Amino acid sequence: MDPGESVVAAAPFVLGAAGFTSAGVAAGSYAAGMMSSAAIANGGGVAAGSVVAVLQSAGAAGLSATANAAVAGVGATVGWLASFIG
Repeated sequence: MDPGESVVAAAPFVLGAAGFTSAGVAAGSYAAGMMSSAAIANGGGVAAGSVVAVLQSAGAAGLSATANAAVAGVGATVGWLASFIG
């Protein structure tokens, strides 16, 4: 399994662990802190299409094909960069 595939496979677990769940943002979680900061910065609401909104959408419904491709690309890039370190 290449790094991109590993990242895609881990994404649902990571989103849930951060607090982006199918039931919404978990109280007291990292996601709740992000949502609070985003709401304060935007005058009380979280903007559609923002990082917080996209992560919550993925946490609630799973990753779309586009999000899967983006996550895989990031994972592949990280793996490629790590190959120079190790």
